[in-house]
Amino acid sequence: MATIRPRRATSNGNGGGNDLLRQLTGRVVGQPQAANQIVPYIQMHQAGLAPEDRPVGVFLLLGPTGTGKTRTVEALAEVLHGNEKQLLKVDCGEFQMEHEVAKLIGAPPGYLGHRETPPMLTQQKLSSVASEACDLSLVLFDEIEKAAPSMVRLLMGVLDKASLRLGDNTSVRFERTLIFLTSNLGAREMQKEMQPDFGFEALVPCSAPRSVPHATRKLDRIGMGAVRRKFPPEFVNRIDAVITYQPLGADALAQIVDQQITVLERHIRNRLGERAFELRVNRAARQLLLRRGTSSEYGARELKRTILRCLTQPLAAMTANGEIPPDAIVHAELNPDGENLVLTVVV
Repeated sequence: MATIRPRRATSNGNGGGNDLLRQLTGRVVGQPQAANQIVPYIQMHQAGLAPEDRPVGVFLLLGPTGTGKTRTVEALAEVLHGNEKQLLKVDCGEFQMEHEVAKLIGAPPGYLGHRETPPMLTQQKLSSVASEACDLSLVLFDEIEKAAPSMVRLLMGVLDKASLRLGDNTSVRFERTLIFLTSNLGAREMQKEMQPDFGFEALVPCSAPRSVPHATRKLDRIGMGAVRRKFPPEFVNRIDAVITYQPLGADALAQIVDQQITVLERHIRNRLGERAFELRVNRAARQLLLRRGTSSEYGARELKRTILRCLTQPLAAMTANGEIPPDAIVHAELNPDGENLVLTVVV
């Protein structure tokens, strides 16, 4: 009897499936369904069971702005490759005109500008965003609904046959890629569904809240309805999973504030080295950052800019002026008027 030997996986993905799920869920706050749908495709690749002649996975991420769609792809790059910037990102807002799409594949030989416009999607660039830890390349088409129709037609072959023919007649293979498409389609309707501003539910605050599964199904229907109105069926059918992101609640937003402050603390240690100091942000100060940097309409999108203005820039000015000695402790607290932060240095 023949002995069947299991095929060795080509990518370890920085640990097993459960560990990958835990790491991704910890980095993307309030959206556990995203990790639950993405990780199984990575596991198929690790096991050598991913379909041939197709990308490992194609995902459409829907939902209101500031809910973590782009952050999910960055977090996955961090988990798989150790760097959140190690992905190939195409901003579809730059390809709204039909002629601009040629920049993706390059002009064919003989056309004006053939040598001056190298293609954005090449085999070399795909390989450059993989790593020794994981051979998967992450490709992000951000805000796909803004792209010209010719980009959607161009992506048909990529999503179906994992192949893209460039202007110089060479081919790019996408078998070892995870492709993410983000979109705000249906976001306004989703926001109204979760936070109605008129009607019985808006007038009666004590009305019974809808169950989470019911709300999730409703948002899924809203999102898919908008997607089917925008894209042709043959494009939608090539997507492996459509993931609808929920508007973030107060607890999730507070978690994101804590997460971003931790990122700033790590940044201070890494960049300043021996000149580093300890930053302590009390609860009242965190509440101010939460109030200024988050909203029901934009989620956590403004949070990084708020922390930059309220913490990073004042700390940078104090450091440049020699006001913070090495190993000092800087307390960030709310001032008496409750509208600004006060930074106090304790040596």
